[in-house]
Amino acid sequence: MPFAYYDRLTRKQQGVYRKSDEVAAIRLPGVAEARPLAEALAGRLAGGDRPAVQWAADRLLAALTAQLGVPALRTEILAVRPSRSWGELHGLYSPGQGARPATVRLWMRTAQRRQVVKFRTFLRTLVHELCHHLDYELLGLADSFHTEGFYKRESSLVRQLAGDPPPAGSGDHG
Repeated sequence: MPFAYYDRLTRKQQGVYRKSDEVAAIRLPGVAEARPLAEALAGRLAGGDRPAVQWAADRLLAALTAQLGVPALRTEILAVRPSRSWGELHGLYSPGQGARPATVRLWMRTAQRRQVVKFRTFLRTLVHELCHHLDYELLGLADSFHTEGFYKRESSLVRQLAGDPPPAGSGDHG
């Protein structure tokens, strides 16, 4: 079932949306090699050191893009999330242009309390932005829409990297 904004899309965009919605998972061929990189990212994030988080996120994304056979991404880890009346910005994907590679920007601290976000929240944001890249580079889509399929792909990758989510009430809210 398409999200509400589907009706506002052009016919061509609706076709891209439907193609996106049809893909529910992306299998990581080297998940055994990627999991330790995700664990290293968790450790660096817990330490709250932005350059260390940058290093670990770069390594994880480099491994994932190499395993999936897509162009590499540039990672930029920033400190405090931007905040406006609409909420906080967690991450941002910018497609590559010419010789400039695509970029994933992630913020590692909450806007209000300036606390380091929980690992699973950070990982989900990282994977979310990676999924935009994969829509273009792996699936060959002309656009990257937030569809049910998109969110299923995101969840499938997070589960492969970090296992099932913790039980409700465990405190991992970000």
